[in-house]
Order: sequence, then C-alpha cells, then structure tokens
Amino acid sequence: MRAKRKDEFEPDYAVPPGATLHEVMESLQMSQKELAQRTGLTEQTLTRIFKGDQPISYETANRLELVTGVPARMWNNLEAQYREQLAKQEERQRLEADKAWLKTIPIKELIERGHVVPDDDKVNLVRKVLAFFGVCSVQAWQEIWAAPAVAARRSRCFESRPGDAAAWIRQGELQAQQIECAPFDKTRFSAALEEIRPLTREESVVFEPRMKQLCANAGVAVALVREMKKVPWNGATKWLTPNKAMILLSLRGKGEDKFWFSFFHEAGHVLKDKKKGLFINDESNGDLSEKKADAFAAETLIPAKHDARISNCRSKQEIILLADELRISPGIVAGRYQFLTGQWQMFKDLIRKLEWAD
Repeated sequence: MRAKRKDEFEPDYAVPPGATLHEVMESLQMSQKELAQRTGLTEQTLTRIFKGDQPISYETANRLELVTGVPARMWNNLEAQYREQLAKQEERQRLEADKAWLKTIPIKELIERGHVVPDDDKVNLVRKVLAFFGVCSVQAWQEIWAAPAVAARRSRCFESRPGDAAAWIRQGELQAQQIECAPFDKTRFSAALEEIRPLTREESVVFEPRMKQLCANAGVAVALVREMKKVPWNGATKWLTPNKAMILLSLRGKGEDKFWFSFFHEAGHVLKDKKKGLFINDESNGDLSEKKADAFAAETLIPAKHDARISNCRSKQEIILLADELRISPGIVAGRYQFLTGQWQMFKDLIRKLEWAD
C-alpha cells in the first residue's frame, strides 16, 4: 500500500486509454480503418474507445497486443485507471453537495482524537468523516443515525445533536470491534457481574482490565470513550452482532459511584432487553426500559433492603464498615446515601474520582 504524499498531484480530469491508442496508431502510421481490419473491431467501436465511451475489454486488450505490440496488461491498466478516475470525479461531484453536513459533525474533536486527518479540502474532509462512520454517503449516514428508529430511542441529544451523539457512539463501536469476545452467554455474563461487583473496591489499574476480560469472556465488549462536549451521556448499550454486545462508558461526572452505576445499568440492558436498537443512558430519558435498567443497577450494587441503614449513617466510619460488610466500594455506599437523603455534600470525600490516563 502506498501512502499519498501531501504534494502528490491528483488530477481533476480523466484521460481515456483511447488517447494512448491513438498515439500508438500514429507512431505505427496506421489508419483507423487498418486498425479495425487488423483487430477485427469496427471503426465505430474504435471511435467509442477513443472517446472513452466504450471500455477496452480483456479480449480487446489481447487483440491490441497482437496488432500494436503493446502488452495487453498496459491496456488493461490504462482502462482501470481511467474508470477509477471517472469514479472519483463522480464521487467528488456527489460529495460537493454534502459539505454543509460537516457543520453538524464535531470535526475538531474527532481530529484531536486522531479519528479524522485534517484536510483543507472540504470535499476530501467529507470523505474522511464518512469513512470514520463506515458509510459511503451522507444519505446512508442519515438512514443509520437520523432515521425514525433512532429518534424512537427518546434521547434529547440524538434529537438535537445527532452528529455529536453519533460520533461518540461510533468511537465506541470502533473500539469494541477490536475487542475479541467469546459468543454471548447470558449465564456467564451474570456470573461475570457477580465477580466484577467486588472489583469496585480496587483502583482503576486493577479493575479496568479485569472487568473488560470478564465481560469479553461472556460476549460483551466494554469500550471506554472520553466524553464529548455536547453529549451528556454516561453510557450506552448496543448489540454489534447477535453474539456480541457493546457496553460503552464515559467518565462523565468522574465519580466512581456514577461510573459503576452506569456500568451495571448498561449490563441490565444486555441481560433484560432485546438484541435490537441502541440504549442510551440519558438522565432526561424516562423510558420504561431505562427505569428497569436503573433498578437492576441499584439492586445489583446495593440491595434495597440496606437503604434504611445507609440513610441512618452518621459518620464516615459507618459508611466504610457497611461497605466492608457489603464487599463494595465505600464511594458507592456514599453515593447511595446522597441519593437517598438528598444531602449531596455528605461523605463526598469518600467517592473516588476517576480520571482519563494521558
């Protein structure tokens, strides 16, 4: 594969191989009529080849080799290059009308994250962004990301900022595609969640790789993507194939309690919902499936039977002792206390902050 240099010339026109054929005829002092007789082609066919209206077939290339001495592979290559250049011109004309679409995409963030290479040529930039999304046209992008089925996901961000929302989800897809997973197994995933729960007590350098591996063994790829400026989501769930689910998480809010609640919320979608669509952990979303996922996360982390004890805690030591008893992070117990009592400043220093590694 050859990388294109920045200063490499990209012609905006296409030269048909018939032009070369005409030059060869002149060098051989051969008329069009004589070439037609020697090749068995009609003069009308040759005229169409000269203009580029008719392609040089493999059979014609072989005939031209016998008559002109120019190898058939050269005629075949000239023909392929000509058709490729024509296709590029047609694509450029089509993409020219899509430059305005770029304004709906967070180009700057995607460039900063290395997903899109900057380009002063807007048409080239449209092509690069389409490649990032894995689609061939803006129409295809709209069918996937802005279709009624997407609107039915009931996320305000998808409705108001589909470009930003789709960019975050797509980063997760690309990351998840690189994670090798066993076929999804519901029983194994449930068991993995039981093993992951006590990992909440560990530092991120310990729990992150272990959590990802346990999930991958059960057919779930966990992708961590830095939050984007205009995408107010903690997580999302999407089935990439019938046998592979993606759980996508950010560190929005940075608190460990929010992170782990988001993870188990998305795990609830994997276990409880159909293998279709995209589930967004949008706090403004009152959808029933989201409420069920919230309930699953809450009960998995700390069963509701402990809520009264948590609400009555009066010291950090009580929170820590209860966390030890429940085999869970004190920060998660502190977060539950804040949620139950509405005292959001209490025990705040027990909730560890998660940061993105440089």
